[in-house]
Amino acid sequence: MKTDSTPMMTLMTKQFFVKFSTIFNHGASIAAGLILCLATSVAQASDPEGFSPAAIPYVGEVSLVLGRAYLQAPGQSRQRVRQGTKIKVHDQITTEANGHVHIRFVDQALMSLRPRTRLEIVSYDFNTERPERSVVKFNLIEGVTRAISGDAAKAARNRFRLNTPIAAIGVRGTDFVVSATESTTRALVNVGTIVMAPYSIECSADAFDPCTANAVELTSLSLQLIELDDNSALPRLLPAPNVRDPDMMREEVQQLIASSVETSAGGPASDETYLESVTAVKVNADVERVSNDLPAPITEPVPATPPATPPATPPPPDFTPATTVAPVELTTSQLVWGRFSSGLGEQEKITLDFAAASADRKITVGNIDYGLFRPENGSQHVDSGLGVVSFSLASAQAFYSSESGVVAMRVGGGALDIDFQENRFATELNLSHIATGAVDFLANGRLFDGGYFHARTDTQTIAGAVSIDGSEAGYFFSRQLDNGNIQGLTLWGAGH
Repeated sequence: MKTDSTPMMTLMTKQFFVKFSTIFNHGASIAAGLILCLATSVAQASDPEGFSPAAIPYVGEVSLVLGRAYLQAPGQSRQRVRQGTKIKVHDQITTEANGHVHIRFVDQALMSLRPRTRLEIVSYDFNTERPERSVVKFNLIEGVTRAISGDAAKAARNRFRLNTPIAAIGVRGTDFVVSATESTTRALVNVGTIVMAPYSIECSADAFDPCTANAVELTSLSLQLIELDDNSALPRLLPAPNVRDPDMMREEVQQLIASSVETSAGGPASDETYLESVTAVKVNADVERVSNDLPAPITEPVPATPPATPPATPPPPDFTPATTVAPVELTTSQLVWGRFSSGLGEQEKITLDFAAASADRKITVGNIDYGLFRPENGSQHVDSGLGVVSFSLASAQAFYSSESGVVAMRVGGGALDIDFQENRFATELNLSHIATGAVDFLANGRLFDGGYFHARTDTQTIAGAVSIDGSEAGYFFSRQLDNGNIQGLTLWGAGH
């Protein structure tokens, strides 16, 4: 047999060209186009990682990574997940015991993966021209994830599905948290409504739409938890006292002692516990502006000697800046708040974008929207001998979220005392709005090694940190009211 030294790809394309020209005789231009397609296919087959973004479109990007997490793409080796990692359909993301990943999708949907979680992107077809034709599907194999719907799920509610090992979940424009094991699925709704159903003949795991057979709805207004286990025929709603199960519904867990920072040896820093964070709200309304009417003009003749004008009553204090603080001014402080997303736009008064906040600083505490950053200079230990420090409120921003939307609250003052000897803290924050009246946020709890503090009750959460020298502090907070939720950020300076 004669041996041809022509490369395999060239031989294949020549044979294809001869056969094509003989049968169809459409000319060299068409044949050349098909040859190019064939050559591209052969090249891609020999280099599975050489697919262009156009051939395999990216559907999302990792915006934050704490600890260790990995991505497994079909036909490729496992890779470490880092900030900026592109996410494609059929990718599987796995977080380890200290891992925490935030993903922003092309339709502005957000997803947070907690420690020991495995999530597969089954489908993410976002139709920008006809969003109602979009298709989104996830498979939560195990663990805990929080999902905030984007444009696709909002426009195509009947074409969104999140599967767990035993249940199918559909949404109606929602912010929700799901916890899954092989035998149990639990979910909590922050905003909107979800529908959960067990798999059956009428509810296939392969489908994309929400199931209607044996389905149970849960809305955020009910303040309940929905649960399904493999011994139950139907999901059940649990009463409010059982909703805040700390083992299942920990909101935005983060490592207490900077375990997000990799050590020089390549391993994550360790710590004894995790920090719960505030539930972020999906902002979809402008901040309400309340103004006072001016007094009517004086029409009576002005007397020759007018009486002395009483001193004007000073306006009530508000520690929220009237205008957004310039980045150069914010970065003069050690502690700064950074945004992982666009946040509240013009209503962001004391926050920086992620790049500016993280420059020469490391994250301490945070949630899906914000992180508190500080310089550490190689040390995570707060200076000793500080005793009891009373901090003064420097600036703050707070918002009230209800069915009517999200409005800014007045922050009228507060106090923060930290006992560095007894490792305790106590704080008070004075808030008000026409929709809520006066609200006093009170909290106290333990100060942990490294200057981190947090506390949680059935209705509120607080988490914060102090600077290494103990001269500054900051915390985020949330409180559940009867008809809505309060959440905000603070920055403090050491008092005199």
